Amino acid sequence: MSEFEGLVAAVTGGASGIGKATADLLAERGAQVVALDLKPGDDGIRCDVSSDSEVRAAIDAVVERFGRLDILVNNAGIGAQGDVTANDDDEWHRVFDVNVVGMVRLARAALPHLKNSPAAAIVNTCSIAAWAGLPNRALYSASKGAVLSLTLAMATDHLPDGIRVNCVCPGTADTPWVGRLLDSAADPAAERAALAARQPMGRLVTAEEVANAVVYLASPLSASTTGTALAVDGGMYGLRPRGPVNHD
Repeated sequence: MSEFEGLVAAVTGGASGIGKATADLLAERGAQVVALDLKPGDDGIRCDVSSDSEVRAAIDAVVERFGRLDILVNNAGIGAQGDVTANDDDEWHRVFDVNVVGMVRLARAALPHLKNSPAAAIVNTCSIAAWAGLPNRALYSASKGAVLSLTLAMATDHLPDGIRVNCVCPGTADTPWVGRLLDSAADPAAERAALAARQPMGRLVTAEEVANAVVYLASPLSASTTGTALAVDGGMYGLRPRGPVNHD
């Protein structure tokens, strides 16, 4: 029997990319999983994380379906490009509303149910952008820096509730979202090569690799892990190799 047997998980952005890989892996490990997404598919639940009423309705629907909620994966997010001058106030508010306040809305709605769980966990999807100064990602980086700080604050606040709060910090992952960014580049192949080269392992991270990290943090077997930011970035944050890695 898996450690996730009998546990219920909700995954935002769970219909594609890292969210889908996470939902699939949690289900394989024995959890009952609901994908919360703008386009949730047959078994998921529609959820716009920028709408408090939709968030509350979605969490209520999960609990109504399964009778409990044990794990919340806050994965939904949007991107932004450019330096600090590139986006107007409305876009700054929009990105923060989804990437940061969206996580707050989900946590706020889920907390009463998580407090009743013997194995409660929240895992937030952060980013290497919270730690490293990436070019032309000022708005996105600021939002992910806020996610990192939010994770630490929540982990502290909910120690008395027995709720663990952690985050994963992926590098550039090979997901549909990154694919769309590459498609918009002047030279998609060159841009993909540049993104791969800046990660010391010399390739993009896979969605499945990030999902494995999320599931590790969500697992009851990780009961002493809270307030942790787990990098899944091909060594991008901490390693400084002298040249390209030869995989031959």
